[in-house]
Amino acid sequence: MHRQDSQDSPLFGEEDDNFRLKKSNIRHPLASFFHLFFRTSAILVYLLCDVLSGRFIACMVTIILLLSCDFWTVKNVSGRLLVGLRWWNQVDEDGRSRWVFESRKSNGVNKTSSAESRVFWLGLTVCPIFWVIFFFSTIFSLNIKWLAVVIMGLVLQWANLYGYVRCKVGGKSSLRKMAKTYISGQIFKQAMKETEKT
Repeated sequence: MHRQDSQDSPLFGEEDDNFRLKKSNIRHPLASFFHLFFRTSAILVYLLCDVLSGRFIACMVTIILLLSCDFWTVKNVSGRLLVGLRWWNQVDEDGRSRWVFESRKSNGVNKTSSAESRVFWLGLTVCPIFWVIFFFSTIFSLNIKWLAVVIMGLVLQWANLYGYVRCKVGGKSSLRKMAKTYISGQIFKQAMKETEKT
């Protein structure tokens, strides 16, 4: 594994022209299935809980178990197999906590497939948006008993998203640099549009 160098696996939406024909199949179907299964199951159980069962505790425990299985599966299995990324927290001998973000260096043989990359990034980015929507709907509907479950969904899903984005783009300075580049590019485009109008 190579630390802080994550230019090897295609990000969601990117295409790898050299490997498009050879690597478009899903090589890890079980990892791809469980990458999506636990997170979509947690969302479906949350949405259908009142229809399926009126028992709050049973639904809450089921959702939290599904979210926990999803967190573990994405962090320890599907991230490594589907896109060659992994992250963890390590406590040093002096007691300080240190976050480690790694990406697999590709030598052609272990190149990640673009189909698996799309499955990974789509599942990783779309599902946390549902938990944000659930958070606001829980607050606005004053259905406070579900707030702890929704916050658990938010925290676990966004933690994985944050960890893998950090793996993909590198260290904290890279995140800031990428954000500054994007914002400055948008400001430049907007300024160019304004000058074309006048």
